[in-house]
Amino acid sequence: MRDVENIKDINSMKLLGDLLPSRASSPLSINNLSEDLQVSHRAITNWLNILEVFYYMFRVYPYSSKKIRSIKKEPKLYLIDWSEIEDEGARFENMITSQLLKFVQFLYEIEGYKADLYYLRNVDKKEVDFLVTINSKPWFSVETKMSDKTPSPNITYFKERLKIPFNYQVIKEDNIDIVKDDTRVISAGKFLSGLV
Repeated sequence: MRDVENIKDINSMKLLGDLLPSRASSPLSINNLSEDLQVSHRAITNWLNILEVFYYMFRVYPYSSKKIRSIKKEPKLYLIDWSEIEDEGARFENMITSQLLKFVQFLYEIEGYKADLYYLRNVDKKEVDFLVTINSKPWFSVETKMSDKTPSPNITYFKERLKIPFNYQVIKEDNIDIVKDDTRVISAGKFLSGLV
């Protein structure tokens, strides 16, 4: 990175890299990172952009719609190499996100669809982990859980307001594929094998 980018405080940037795995799968607050590292907002923003360009991390932004009173700012942070994440739930969510990102990139670059990946969250803090859109229209939502087979009520909330045709709760447990409350609860292996 130092060969390509002009990084004046490489030690603080390394500290940022050390902090990010513990914040994966969470909203990314540049202000909090700036306070923790005692560096400027501008420096943190620049370093995050560099880390994203070098495929260390990526951001997923909230889907914006008046129908759900969505939040508009904070993206969620994910790592390209999710094996660095210690928390099992965050690591699982990050793994699913990485596969969804590859899927929307495939749809865009190979198939020619304007596909995007978002997350859903409103001002009341209702949240669903992911929303895949085609031409800015909701296509399917995904909530990740370690083993909970009861669909999250937030899936139904967003499904009804945004008219999301397909809704999944992806769990780590194997050999699960059931439909409850118009939500397909499915094992991660089966869900991911159906993406491409």
